[in-house]
Amino acid sequence: MANTSAPFGFRQWSGTGSAPTYEQVTLVGGINYNTGAIYNGDPVARVSSSDGTITQASANGSTGSTIAGIFSGCKYLSTSQKRIVWSNYWPGSDVSSANQSVTEAYIINDPNAQFLAQVGGSSSTGLTAAQVGLNVNFNLGTGNASSGVSGAYIDISVTPATTSTLPFRFVSLVTNPPGANGTSSGAYNYAVVAFNNVETKNPTAV
Repeated sequence: MANTSAPFGFRQWSGTGSAPTYEQVTLVGGINYNTGAIYNGDPVARVSSSDGTITQASANGSTGSTIAGIFSGCKYLSTSQKRIVWSNYWPGSDVSSANQSVTEAYIINDPNAQFLAQVGGSSSTGLTAAQVGLNVNFNLGTGNASSGVSGAYIDISVTPATTSTLPFRFVSLVTNPPGANGTSSGAYNYAVVAFNNVETKNPTAV
């Protein structure tokens, strides 16, 4: 059965910690109050103002760019509900500038972490075993505001390469259980990736 395109972002597959939080770290005041939505499993980057806050990362053509990690949730003071809210995604609203200091962002940035993701960007081509060890890019896709889950995927339209600035390293294909979505060869297959160009590996990242 052919794979179905249903991206879910970058879901932690393994790491030096233990499930469910693995190497999750907390960034206090880590999201600017007027930053757009960030979904669970999205790659994130520092905002251009270099104030330490994060936003959804944007894929940078065929060269890639440094990411801060993978978003896994947040805590914030809701202006509409008048209480602290823990959420698996950042809604991109409902927080005032006065309350930004009590916002917490949770990201995974351990350089040894590995993630499961779906390949997208082509209806005919997926990753192959011959490309293991090459670096790959991503595309944000469309997040789901109902579930909070990311729509990000490995972007096969950017040719896997040895380019050092691409954000992820292709580690392995996923083939089990046989017949499950993403385990067949070809388009929309599943792969395990590791960080390649992340702040915790790149000491000159901004």
